[in-house]
Amino acid sequence: MTRHITRAVSGGAGGIRHGNLPRTALTALAPSVWGTTYVVTTELLPHGHPLFAGLLRALPAGLIALAITRTLPRGAWWGKAAALGVLNIGLFLPLLFIAAQRLPGGVAATLAASQPLVVAVLAVTVLHERLSARRLVWAVAGVVGVGLVVIGPDAALDTVGVVAGLAGAVTMALGVTLTKRWGRPADVGPTTFAGWQLTAGGLFLLPLAFLVEGSPPAIDAAAALGYLWLGLVGGLITYALWFQGITTLPVSAVAVLALLSPLVAAVLGAALLGQTLGPIQLVGFALSLAAIVAGQLPPRTRSHDSVSTPTPEGTRQ
Repeated sequence: MTRHITRAVSGGAGGIRHGNLPRTALTALAPSVWGTTYVVTTELLPHGHPLFAGLLRALPAGLIALAITRTLPRGAWWGKAAALGVLNIGLFLPLLFIAAQRLPGGVAATLAASQPLVVAVLAVTVLHERLSARRLVWAVAGVVGVGLVVIGPDAALDTVGVVAGLAGAVTMALGVTLTKRWGRPADVGPTTFAGWQLTAGGLFLLPLAFLVEGSPPAIDAAAALGYLWLGLVGGLITYALWFQGITTLPVSAVAVLALLSPLVAAVLGAALLGQTLGPIQLVGFALSLAAIVAGQLPPRTRSHDSVSTPTPEGTRQ
């Protein structure tokens, strides 16, 4: 009996996986850094060129990663890397920018926060996992929490913006789920893996940015600093951490970490832009943080190994 209890506490199916904590913390850095995008975009970058910003966030970082690692995809990974790059970056960023342009920031952030809910459903069809009521409940709680934090009383809805916001959440969720299913080649590190996808997503954005937005804007020192932050830190470094987390942690646990992005954006807005956080926003913060923590806990499972069963008298366990 003692052996069974020890096994459960030290990392059995229902125990707390302490070994995941460092990986979870590193993975959480990615959406936390992405939460700086709103402040950087509004305060440093030229207005009216969101696709160009997405292009500079993805393509240079991807090419730098390829130059450093000197490793290209092989075989079926040419197609897989292209598909993941388009889903995670190439399609997601334009949809995100369309939603941000046509909707109040709080509404767009709340729609993006529905990604963990979509991942919970896709995990059933793509990864063949059992549908977890606990995951669904906490995913909904996370969306509600983000909504309380960032949606103001004057929020308005635009049909195109709402469709783009939901499509962006579905696109990113599908990319996350397929990344988990396919993993990455055994001899390929996270920087190389991120480089493949950033390059694929950047190449997808390249003609789109010039067709939609025309000539690139003038770049001053502040804009150069903003693009450098978004490309190297918000692109190469964070995507390497993000994809590493997806391939080594439960997909539902990684997906719920995305809630950190709008929370960090709200904190920076209050600290740097003078935006206020009232009691309702603080309640939303608490609810979102509870959802994030709950998403990291392993599911409870019933196992004969962790529960002692009665045996006939005289028989030793």
